[in-house]
Amino acid sequence: MDIIKIIGIGFITLIITIILKEYRKEYAIYAVIICGAIILLYSLNTVTSIVNFLEQISKNRSFNTDFISCLLKITGISILTEYAVSICKDSGESAIANKIDFGGKILIISMSIPIIGTTLESLIQILP
Repeated sequence: MDIIKIIGIGFITLIITIILKEYRKEYAIYAVIICGAIILLYSLNTVTSIVNFLEQISKNRSFNTDFISCLLKITGISILTEYAVSICKDSGESAIANKIDFGGKILIISMSIPIIGTTLESLIQILP
C-alpha cells in the first residue's frame, strides 16, 4: 500500500531529523523539506490520475469545468498552505506560519466566491 511507503519515508525522516538535531540543528529543517518533496513527488502520480478522472467526468457529463478547476485549485492551495505552515512551525517560526495560514485562507475564500454565488443563485431560483 502507498500509505505504508509514505509513513515509512516519514519515520525515516523523523529518525534522521532527531539525529541531526543533536549534532547539526540547522540541517534538520532541510531533512524535513526534502521529505516533503519526496512524498509530494511520490504522490504526483496519484494526483495526476485524480485530475484526469475529474476531467473525463466533466467532459462526459454536463458539469461546469470551471467549478472543477476551481475546486482543484482550492485543494492545491490548502495542501501547499498546510505544508508551508508545518515547515514554519517545525522551524519554530509560528508567527510566520500563522501569516501563511491566514493568506491561504483568504485565497481560498476569494476563489470560492464564484461557486458560492452560483449556488446561491440556484437556491433562489428553486425556492419560491
